[in-house]
Amino acid sequence: MSPGPTLTLDRLRRHAVARSLFRPTTLGRALHRLGFIQADPIRAPARAQDLVLRHRVRGYRAGDLERRYRTLDVEEDVLVNYGFVSHRVQKLMHPRSRGVSRSAAQRRRTDELLTFVREKGTVHPRDVDAHFAHGTVTNYWGGSSSATTHLLEDMHYRGLLRVVRRDAGVRLYGPIDHGPAASGTGERESRLDALIDVVVGVYAPLPQGTLAWLVNRLRYATPQWTAHLRLALARAKRRLAHARFEGVDWYWPQDESVPRRVEPVVRLLAPFDPVVWDRRRFQLLWGWTYRFEAYTPAPKRQFGYYALPLLWCDRVIGWANVSVREGRLHSDINYVDHPPSDPAFVRELDSELDRMRLFLGVGAAKPQTS
Repeated sequence: MSPGPTLTLDRLRRHAVARSLFRPTTLGRALHRLGFIQADPIRAPARAQDLVLRHRVRGYRAGDLERRYRTLDVEEDVLVNYGFVSHRVQKLMHPRSRGVSRSAAQRRRTDELLTFVREKGTVHPRDVDAHFAHGTVTNYWGGSSSATTHLLEDMHYRGLLRVVRRDAGVRLYGPIDHGPAASGTGERESRLDALIDVVVGVYAPLPQGTLAWLVNRLRYATPQWTAHLRLALARAKRRLAHARFEGVDWYWPQDESVPRRVEPVVRLLAPFDPVVWDRRRFQLLWGWTYRFEAYTPAPKRQFGYYALPLLWCDRVIGWANVSVREGRLHSDINYVDHPPSDPAFVRELDSELDRMRLFLGVGAAKPQTS
């Protein structure tokens, strides 16, 4: 899309869908193109990162990212959320500042643990905890965590460790050296601009409010440069293509074209898929409010524990709750208004459920509709 053509709601929808749901490719190429994929531990029916990749990677199966992690150009890290970033993106963020001040005892524990990890090469939190026995701390959700596990996570965030792989979902850590910090103002600005371009590349076209919010969230990726994000946002607004529609300024990368139509395909999207991730943009594009309700008390849920937005062509027209019971796929399909009357929709919905079944490696059950 260029600033020339008149911006319309149809163009915005087609742009949002077509640029994100590119032609499926290899896992390595998809990761490189995206640069960042948000991760989520909930598996309903699969983890968010797998649900995102299945639309963009040929023959993708649930768990492929974790199984092939060690062979891929990817790292677990924080960008605007926790997830997977390419090595190129990770190098833009590190080394991070040490953050809050720490006591002499905390610094000693960090040094001892780092020495232990370097000696072992790869460590499991269970083995580290057995060696150091640091006790417990209260985690973000109010529960109790191993203090050693907490320290490993903190060292990972600070750039002292990397996630080597996972064992049954548990992170195994190893040492890493991120190299020197940005050498001056020019390099710092260049890195920040590149990180903004990554985020815009994942989530565009973006309404101005979301662009500002995402740039502000880069304080998690680059806490050492938080004070410089306001100027980076101003540079981005000047650099990116943009236009106004119904009182909202929209931004996207320069020199992008918009197709005249989007393929008539049904897709069940993860709640964190780039197409639907921004709830502000979701309502502007599709005219209804979608909520992620996994942490909402069951009696108050409108959509379900892990509702997957249902995309038909370039319209999100409903949602589905998908589960695996007794080795078979079960789906509860719901619509904002009513199912499309086009017979092609029924065929494509069946095809999407078949793809989901193959992705999960399970049998099929007849879907329910509401």
